[in-house]
Amino acid sequence: MPHAEFVHLRVHSAYSLSEGAIRIKDLVSLCKANAMPAVAVTDTGNLFGAMEFALTASGAGVQPIIGCQVAIKREDGHKTNGHAATGPGGGNGNGGAHAHGLTPPPDQLVLLAQNEAGYRNLMALVSEAFLDSADHESPQIAFASLDGKSDGLIALTGGPAGTVGRLLLEGQRPAAEATLDLLQSLFPGRLYVELMRHGLESETRVEDALIDLAYKRGLPLVATNECLFADAGMYEAHDALLCIAQARTLSDHERRRVTPEHRFKSPAEMRALFADLPEAVENTLAIARRCAFMPKPVKPILPPWPDAGAVGEPAALTKLAEEGLERRLAAQVYPRVEAEAAAAGKGIDREAVARPYHQRLAFELDVIVKMGFAGYFLIVADFIQWAKRQGIPVGPGRGSGAGSVVAWSLTITDLDPLRWGLLFERFLNPERISMPDFDVDFCQDRRDEVIRYVQQRYGQDRVAQIITFGKLQARAVLRDVGRVMALPFGQVDKLCKLVPNNPANPVTLQQAIDKEPALQQSIEDDEAVRRLFDIARKLEGLYRHASTHAGGVVIGDRPLQQLVALYRDPRSTLPATQFNMKYVEQAGLVKFDFLGLKTLTVLQHAVRLINERGSKLELEHIPLDDAKTYAMLARSEVTGVFQLESSGMRDVLRKLKPNRFEDIIALVALYRPGPMDDIPKYINVKNGVEPVDYLHPSLEAILAETFGIMVYQEQVMQIAQVLSGYTLGSADLLRRAMGKKIKEEMEAQRKNFVGGAVKRGVEPGQAAGIFDKVAKFAGYGFNKCHSAPYALIAYQTAYLKANHPVEFLAASMTLDLGNTDKLNSFRQELDRMGIKLLPPDINKSDWEFTVETGPGGPNGEKPAAIRYALAAIRNVGEKAMRELAAVRARGGKFQSLFDMARRLDSKVINKRMLESLAAAGAFDSMNPNRAQVFAAANLVLRHASAAADERGSGQVSMFGGADQPAETPNLPAATDWAPLERLAREFEAIGFYLSAHPLDAYGKSLPRLGITAYANLREQMRLQRSSRFTLAGIVAGRQERTSARGNRFAFVQLSDQSGLFEATVFSEVLSTSRELLTAGKAIVLTADAQLQGDDLRLTVQSVRALDQLAATAAAGLMIYLRDPGPLKGLAGILKRDAKGRGTVSLLLDLPDREVEMKLPGGFAITPQVRAALKALPGVVDVREI
Repeated sequence: MPHAEFVHLRVHSAYSLSEGAIRIKDLVSLCKANAMPAVAVTDTGNLFGAMEFALTASGAGVQPIIGCQVAIKREDGHKTNGHAATGPGGGNGNGGAHAHGLTPPPDQLVLLAQNEAGYRNLMALVSEAFLDSADHESPQIAFASLDGKSDGLIALTGGPAGTVGRLLLEGQRPAAEATLDLLQSLFPGRLYVELMRHGLESETRVEDALIDLAYKRGLPLVATNECLFADAGMYEAHDALLCIAQARTLSDHERRRVTPEHRFKSPAEMRALFADLPEAVENTLAIARRCAFMPKPVKPILPPWPDAGAVGEPAALTKLAEEGLERRLAAQVYPRVEAEAAAAGKGIDREAVARPYHQRLAFELDVIVKMGFAGYFLIVADFIQWAKRQGIPVGPGRGSGAGSVVAWSLTITDLDPLRWGLLFERFLNPERISMPDFDVDFCQDRRDEVIRYVQQRYGQDRVAQIITFGKLQARAVLRDVGRVMALPFGQVDKLCKLVPNNPANPVTLQQAIDKEPALQQSIEDDEAVRRLFDIARKLEGLYRHASTHAGGVVIGDRPLQQLVALYRDPRSTLPATQFNMKYVEQAGLVKFDFLGLKTLTVLQHAVRLINERGSKLELEHIPLDDAKTYAMLARSEVTGVFQLESSGMRDVLRKLKPNRFEDIIALVALYRPGPMDDIPKYINVKNGVEPVDYLHPSLEAILAETFGIMVYQEQVMQIAQVLSGYTLGSADLLRRAMGKKIKEEMEAQRKNFVGGAVKRGVEPGQAAGIFDKVAKFAGYGFNKCHSAPYALIAYQTAYLKANHPVEFLAASMTLDLGNTDKLNSFRQELDRMGIKLLPPDINKSDWEFTVETGPGGPNGEKPAAIRYALAAIRNVGEKAMRELAAVRARGGKFQSLFDMARRLDSKVINKRMLESLAAAGAFDSMNPNRAQVFAAANLVLRHASAAADERGSGQVSMFGGADQPAETPNLPAATDWAPLERLAREFEAIGFYLSAHPLDAYGKSLPRLGITAYANLREQMRLQRSSRFTLAGIVAGRQERTSARGNRFAFVQLSDQSGLFEATVFSEVLSTSRELLTAGKAIVLTADAQLQGDDLRLTVQSVRALDQLAATAAAGLMIYLRDPGPLKGLAGILKRDAKGRGTVSLLLDLPDREVEMKLPGGFAITPQVRAALKALPGVVDVREI
C-alpha cells in the first residue's frame, strides 16, 4: 500500500498538558486516514505519553517516533521565566510573552530518539530538566547538559522559537552561527535545520537566514508543522484551552495565541506549502527511516533484597517465613486453640494443630519461588517490619495478599488465613501469572517516614512515586470554559449543578444533556450557553495537570532514569515516574503501595491516651468476642466506627444485631451495590426468620459461616473445588470468567462445572442451577481477603469506643481538627453518651483534644471528660498552638495575657489568633470578660513585640529579670458581650455552639411547641412513620439560587442544640419568609424530611419567628428578689412587650419570711425578657416554671 510522502515530526499530544489537544488514539487515526507511515510525538518538556503512544501506534501499523520538545536555558544575557508559555508564540514575535515585554521563555530544541541509546539519553535529559531546574523555573536544561547525552538523538533546531531562530530574530547572527556550530558538534550528521510556515511574521523573517546557514554548513532542512489540535474545527476550543492554562479570558489581548494553521495538516497540504523546498518535506521521511526505536513492554524487574547475601532470596524467604510461622503459632494459634479445648474439657496435640499451617506454608513457598517473587515478599516484609519497630501503625493488610500464610508469618498481614478461610490462590495463582500486589496501610502522619526508609535502603535514585493526570471532567471543564468566556459565575454554577457529580462513575456532558431537559432548554435558548457546551465537549477528557498517585511507589534495581523518565511534583520531595500506573508497569517497574489510613492514626492516638492513664492495652491482643462491643454495635451507636457509621449501615446493624466477628466481615462485604440485595436475607436467616439453604449438602461447610448465602468470591472458588473438582487455581480462573461474562468462556466453564459435579453424584439439573446462582453472584461478589482486614479495623475502633469511649472520641476529634461538621457530630455523640466536652482553656487545653479526669465520686471513681483542642479553634493554626502548648509545658501556666505575650515568640501570635481564642472562651479562666480580652488584642501584640525586642537586645529592665516582676499594662475598659452576642462570637470561632446554645434561652417553650431536635429526626421517622416535623433553629447562613425554570430557592443552614443542619426553601415559602431567614434569627420551621441514601433532606413548608411562638406558649417565670427595690424596673420590662400567655410569680426573701406572689394577667416570655429581668439590680435569679 502506498504511503504519504510526508510525516509530522512536531505533534503535541494531550500529554502536553493544557496545550496539546490531540489524544493518542485520535492521532493514530489521523495518521491512518492520511496514509502516514510514521509520526513523531514531541510533547512539551516531557515523555508522559511515550509508552502509550509507542504501543498504540505500533499496534495500528504506524511507526512511532519518540521525541520531546525540550526547553533550553537562555545563556546570552536573557533571564528565563519558568512560568512563561512555551511553544508557538513563545518569544518569537507571535503574541507571546516576549512580545509584550514580559520575561521570555526558554528556547526550544526538538530531540527524536534514533535508537535505544538515544531514548536513554532523552529520558536522562528530560528527567534532569524536571529534577534539577530551580523552583522558579519551568523544566529546562543547559546546552552543557547535552554534552555526553546526545548520542542516538536527532535534533531539530526548533524554528523561530529555537535558540538559532531567536538569535536571528534579535539580529544576533554571529551568536546564531556559533549556536548552530555548537549543535552541529553535539549532533554530528544528526542535526536538521527546521522550517515552519504557520503564517507567522517571525517565521518569514527568519526563514532565508536559516536556509542560508544550513546550506553553508551542508546541514539538511526539514519542514514541520507544530500540531496542537486535529483540525480547524478545534481551533476555538484549543484557544480556550490555552486561556485555561494561563488563567486568562478569551477577550484578553495580552496572552498567548496560536493560529488555525497549528493543526494536523495533510501530507498534500504540507507538500504544497513547501513546494519550493521539496527536500525539506522529503527529509521527514528520511528522519522517520533513521528512527528505528520504540519502548516496548518489559517483564517486571524486581530489585534485589539487600540482605539475601550468598544464600539467595528463596532460601532467605523460606528461613524467615518458617521462623515467623513458629512465632505466630506460639503467640496466637496455640493459646487460642488450647483455651477453646480447655473450655470443652479437652487437650490438644500441638503437632496436629500446626500441621495444616506447615503444609500451607510449604505450598505457598513453592509457588512464590517458582514464580520468582521471593524478593517481592522480602522487600515488603522489610519495610513493614521496620515501620513496626519504629512504632508506626501498620494496617492488618488488605486485598488478596491477606490470604497468604507466608505474608502472615512475615507480619506483612495480621489475620490468620486458615482461621478465617482466606485463600492464597486469590492472591497468587500459578495458573494465572500476575504480579503480587500488597495494599499496605500506614498511619497517615508517619507514612512518609517509611518511604524515606525505603529510599535510604534501596537508593535515592531507585525510588519514586507514580504520576497521575487530572482530566477536564464534565463539571470542571464547564467551569473552566465558563470562566475563560467571562460568563457570569452564577449562570455557570447553575448549569454545573445540573450535571450529575459521581466521581466513581463520571457522567459525560453529552450524557448529562441527554438526561436533563433543563440543560437542553438552556442550550436551545441561549447562544452563549450553546457555545459554552460546544467548546466544553471538545475539551472534555483532556489532561489538565499532573499529580502523584496517593500511595503508589516504585522501587528499581537500577537508577530509574534508565527505565523511565522522572517528574518532580512541586508538592513532594520524592520524584515521580513520567508514566502513569498502567504504563510504568509496562516499563518493567514494580509498584508497592504505601497508603495512608487516618483510622490507624486514630487508633494509635487512642491507645496512647488509654495507656497514659495506667492501662497496658495492645490492639493486637484485644478479644474478638467482647460482649460490650457487640452490644454497642447492635444498638447502632457507631459514630466514629470505621466502615460502619453511615445511616444505612446503622439500620442494618440494628436489625442484624451482630454477635461475632464473622458478621462484621460479612457486612463489610455485603454493604455495596449488588451484594446489598442479600442483606435482608442474611439478617432473616441469622435471626431464624428464614431457613438455611446450602444448595447442596456438600456445600454446608463452605456456606455455614454466612448462613447459606454466598458473600465472598472465595466461596465461589471453594464451591467449584468441592462440588466440581476444580483446583483452587482453576477455580480462580472460573471466578474471573464469571465476572467478565464472556459468553463462549462461560459456556465452556458451565460444561466443566456441571460435568465435574455430575461425576461426584450431583444431578445435572441441580448442578446447572447451582452454576447459574454462582455465576450471578460472581459478577458482584466481594473479596473476603479485603473485607476481613477492614472488618478487623472496624472491630478495633468499635472495641475502643465501647470500652474506652473518652479516649477514643478524643483521638477521633484530634484527627478531624479542621472539620467542623465532624467535630459537631462527635460533640453530639458526647452529649448522648453523657461525656462532658470541656471548653478551650489557654492553661488546660493542649493543641489536640485531651482527656481530663474530674474529682472522685462517692466510690472513688473519677469521671473523664474531653478538653477542647486549641488548634480546633478557627484562625489560630495548629503550628502556633503546638508552640503555645510547648512554651506552657516548659514554663508553667500563663499568669495573664501579658505573661503569655512575653513568653511566646512574637512570630507565633497575631491579632486574628488572639481574637479567635478570646471569642472561643479560651481566656475565660484568666478574664471572663471576653469583650475586654477581644479588645485588648492589639495591646497584647504590642507587648509581645516589645518583649521580643528586649530579649533581642539583652535588656530586662522593662519586662523584668529573674528577680524583677514585669510591668503589666491595664486592659481597655469594655462591657462584656450580651449572652446572645457572646454565643454568636463563639459560634464564629468554633463552628458550632459549645458553652451553650441560643435556643437554651427558650427553655420549656420548645417541647411545648412540639419541637423535634434535628439529631432525633431519623429515629423519629423510623418510630412514627412520619415525614413532617417541626424544628427550631438559629439561622447560620443562606445561599440563594435560581432554578432552571427561573424560580428562586435557597439552602439555609441552621443550628439547634443537637447540631448543624441544612434545609431547602423553595420560591413560594422563600418569598414570604426571606426576612426571617437571616443569620442570627431564631425560627421555627415545618419541614418534610426525606432520606436519600445516607443523606437526610429537609424541604421547608413554613417559617415562623420563634420569639412570637414562644411568647404565646404557656411558659412561666419565677423571679427571686432580695428586696422590693427592683419591682418598678420589673414592671416596666413586663409592660413593654405585648401580652402573652406566660405567667410571672415573684418570690421575695424578707428577713423573717418568704413571700410568693403571682402577677395577674399573661405576659410575653421571650429570651430577651428573661435576660433583661435577670440583669436588673436586686434580682437574685430568674427560673422557668
